[in-house]
Amino acid sequence: MATEAPAHGGYRDILRAPHAARLLAGTLLGRLPNGVGPIAITLFVRDQGGSYTLAGGLIAAYGVATALGQPLLGRAVDLKGQPRVQLPAAVLSAVGMALLALTGIGALPLAYAAVVLAGLFTPPLEGGLRALWPSVLGREDRVHRAYALDAVAQEVMFTAGPLLLTLLVSLWSPAAALLVINLLGVLGALSVVLSEPSRTWRSAPREAHWLGALRSPGLLALLGSFFFVGLALGSITVAAVAYADDRGTPAVYGWLMAALGLGALLGGVVYGARQWAGAPERRLRVLVLLLAVCYLPLVLTPGPVAMTALSVLSGVFLAPVLACAFIVVDRHAPRGTVTEAFSWLVTTFGVGSALGSAVAGPAVELAGTATGFAVAGVGGLVALLVLVATGRVLGAPTGSDTPVTDARHAVGTSAPTAVHGENNTH
Repeated sequence: MATEAPAHGGYRDILRAPHAARLLAGTLLGRLPNGVGPIAITLFVRDQGGSYTLAGGLIAAYGVATALGQPLLGRAVDLKGQPRVQLPAAVLSAVGMALLALTGIGALPLAYAAVVLAGLFTPPLEGGLRALWPSVLGREDRVHRAYALDAVAQEVMFTAGPLLLTLLVSLWSPAAALLVINLLGVLGALSVVLSEPSRTWRSAPREAHWLGALRSPGLLALLGSFFFVGLALGSITVAAVAYADDRGTPAVYGWLMAALGLGALLGGVVYGARQWAGAPERRLRVLVLLLAVCYLPLVLTPGPVAMTALSVLSGVFLAPVLACAFIVVDRHAPRGTVTEAFSWLVTTFGVGSALGSAVAGPAVELAGTATGFAVAGVGGLVALLVLVATGRVLGAPTGSDTPVTDARHAVGTSAPTAVHGENNTH
């Protein structure tokens, strides 16, 4: 059940809250190097005379290092606070990319070491922002709407980021673009950690456990589902390239990806403009079902105009799924592990996306472009099956018994306690 959000409770209300616009903008800017990293590496390698195979190898190393680093850095943030982890990590990541830009690909071990350094120390700004929203916004409904705004903002970043990178390359060079993009990333992280909410935030007391956030069965269930959501999205990127090749028009690929982003943007705006009743776990199952259903028509592979329209449709439920998943993570993350938990979601989604790209390639070569898109539909359906099969553990939020009186301690401020500093209370 949904109701229209009152005018004072929309996105404008979120952005008018003290520190909110700064935190959102700083986080997006800080995440820019990672968002355009694969494209920037490819352009740099090709400019240096390297092959696509080498570019793929460096991107893979960068991706694996990022996947490993995010939850580890997220745990460090929960233990040590944001400024002591986020800014040093951003600087080290930028040093890695600067090393690649300045030394080139002549010494391959050094090039691989540079991208591994950049990936391993990519700051967990995404999880960090979601940990800050309760202290900045107070009320639970505003935090939930901020999650939707976050998902929408991601689509804007993934659209504007490549355009900015392309502009920098055309003005200077791929090497200069790498340097500028990573400098912007450091400035974004600096803006976040110098803000009062980031400086004063403290994680709730946590139980010492080597598994950290992963000791939550509900979180594990969600991660299992989102692995396949990532797989679905990764397969679409490869299948879209094959579709453009089939049509003999490479530009079609850009249109399809832009259409998918537009669909996600529209879906996120509409989803965040409403207040949703009921348990988010049940709502997530419905949203993932709709996401999978909207992926299925892509196998028809009609003409470019119709295919672009189907791409818009396929993206409509992506941002709502992400926004709802953020709430579920918040409810199931064990006390003191919220940043780590969000970082695990980022990692799982990324690994699933990489596997989806790897699976879709052979599928296209063996059975055609439609089969590549079919991988997306299957991935969405498997993600739904995981949520259905684990409904019992998802129905028992880890953080639901956390006293709301801990909120001031968790955020280190006198913020309202309507929402716990880490886990929503109901």
